[in-house]
Amino acid sequence: MSLLLQGLALGALTGGLYALLASGLSLYFGVMRVVMVAHPAFLFLAAYLTYTVHTSLGVDPFLALPLTVPLFFWLGVAVQRLLIARLAPDSLAMMSVLLTFGIALVIEGLLGTFYTGSYKSVSMDYATRSLTIGGVHLPYDKIIAFGVAALTLAVLFAVLVKSRFGQALRATVQHREAARLVGIRTERVAGYGFGAGLATAAVGGTVLALITPFFPASHWVWIGKLMAIIVVGGLGSVIGAALAAVLLGVVEGVVLVTVDATWATMMFYVFLFLTLLARPQGFFGGRLAHRF
Repeated sequence: MSLLLQGLALGALTGGLYALLASGLSLYFGVMRVVMVAHPAFLFLAAYLTYTVHTSLGVDPFLALPLTVPLFFWLGVAVQRLLIARLAPDSLAMMSVLLTFGIALVIEGLLGTFYTGSYKSVSMDYATRSLTIGGVHLPYDKIIAFGVAALTLAVLFAVLVKSRFGQALRATVQHREAARLVGIRTERVAGYGFGAGLATAAVGGTVLALITPFFPASHWVWIGKLMAIIVVGGLGSVIGAALAAVLLGVVEGVVLVTVDATWATMMFYVFLFLTLLARPQGFFGGRLAHRF
């Protein structure tokens, strides 16, 4: 029972982080039907920038966010306008896979050139401690990761639901041509939506730098997990992706402590297979997808 509780607790905390990491992928697909294979590569680009700021200036990783978040937002806008916008609309999904795959390779090559292929990590004293509640040990780094993820997602949802930009973004997702007819500049909205997706990658990369060692090719480990999450949650639904992330995080945590690590990772692909077989639109798709 104690192992089960430990797995549930750690799985829930990890699921919150997965929700943050997958939210950007859902934004890309929801706004422009772009399959952004390079998203994990941008996550680890942010992790390396966080590592650089930390080792050079000795500051807390989260103090680098005021630098990395705006930088990644405008980088996302530039990628969308200079590269994604040039793809043919009738083959956007297929061509975006090829294009962003190439972007991922470029990022990996640049990171390997500047940082070599050795593992890097960001170590903070508070991240090595843990909180014990009723015999369940909760590492501070997992708690911090969950808190940062929850705060970031809350801000993202508030922007999507309450702001005029969020209204324009949701209108563009639901019907691009109708949005254009009522005066919404859909191209600008698409660029800002892409920027928002990469801004979440900046936050996610900072958290990853704190909780796990990484090297230039680390992004390939994550692309399968994140794709499984957004498919299970419903393509284009940020809320669906968040719910699926917590579900898969809990399942992974329970299987990890009761079976082994290999089967824990396999759970993502088991759920992906079951989703494609039983409900291709995602278990949290449908009406929920139109509400983000």
